[in-house]
Amino acid sequence: MKKVAISACLLGEKCRYDATDNHNDVLLEKLKDAELIPFCPEDHAFGSPRPTMDLIKTETGVRAISNETGQDLSGPVEAYAKDFFDTHTDIDLFIGKDRSPSCGVCSARVYSEAKVLLSENEAGLMAKEAKKRGIGSIDAEAYIARGGFTHHVKL
Repeated sequence: MKKVAISACLLGEKCRYDATDNHNDVLLEKLKDAELIPFCPEDHAFGSPRPTMDLIKTETGVRAISNETGQDLSGPVEAYAKDFFDTHTDIDLFIGKDRSPSCGVCSARVYSEAKVLLSENEAGLMAKEAKKRGIGSIDAEAYIARGGFTHHVKL
């Protein structure tokens, strides 16, 4: 059985910044034969609801910055990601929530410090850790479009 790390909001957990979910029946049907291992670094670190954050390109790299306080929130998200993958060492696939600054695989937006959009096809902080570890990673919308495991190509 394939082990799939998946953004918890896609399973219906109310862990988004506004305490809602992104439940996706089509995705879950495609994953019905997999073991799903949910994750949400932002909910774990900051709870729900919480202020939004954006990925900002700074002098020290791309950081997750709170839109409310300007505080760098990257540390707790990165620590969660490392601990998650250290704990779950046999993940076959990582499915992230599109456009999330933590979980987006190829769809996270990165802004300049002046809030000018620089890119909208980057990896979020947790997705970056999955990729760094060589785990096949894909955004949920792309997984659905590709037809699930049957047509999945390791990215």
